[in-house]
Amino acid sequence: MKPKHQEIHFVERIGWLRAAVLGANDGIVSTASLIVGVAAAAQGRSDILVAGVAALVAGAMSMAAGEYVSVSSQRDTETAELSRERAELATQPEFEREELAAIYVARGLTADLACQVAEQLMAKDALGAHARDELGITAATTAKPIQAALTSALTFSAGAALPLAAAMLAPLALVTPVVFAASIAYLGALGALGAWVGKAPMAKAVARVLVWGAAAMAVTAAVGKAFGVAV
Repeated sequence: MKPKHQEIHFVERIGWLRAAVLGANDGIVSTASLIVGVAAAAQGRSDILVAGVAALVAGAMSMAAGEYVSVSSQRDTETAELSRERAELATQPEFEREELAAIYVARGLTADLACQVAEQLMAKDALGAHARDELGITAATTAKPIQAALTSALTFSAGAALPLAAAMLAPLALVTPVVFAASIAYLGALGALGAWVGKAPMAKAVARVLVWGAAAMAVTAAVGKAFGVAV
């Protein structure tokens, strides 16, 4: 029997959406903070732009490397867990079936039904059943290092380019307030976009990025003003 309607879920977006939001947010906040700090230290436009470009390039590379290493570590852990589970299925299948059935009992099935479900699922794809229900590894959430690295690098660059463009276009005397205001607007739009893509509450996402972004830029500007040097 065919379902009457087709449900659309967004959990498969978790991996790249997390990397995209992190990259863009970090690009805006770190680059804007550096520009605001340098401008607050009364540096010239060339110093401000050099600092901004350096932040963009270094940050994009750092985000890509960091995401690749961290997500690769996650993938290595998942691979090791699956290897152990594969070996256990080969050497003690009955114990693994009972283990899977116990998981279903804990979720609310009767013991008899849980045993039937475990037996049928293992007959079709034993490793897949244990990966999903015992280890919590699914196709939607599995680690993808290259995807995460590229997404972070590209979105960081895009995010960093926004306050850099504002710094280039603003009068020198107004670089600090213009970059601050523009970055706040960019962060609000980013929070709204991320919430919309993931179908999450928008107000909470926007407030979160605005508060932390504003705090980071304010602290950096204060440091630059206090010491009178690029930070």
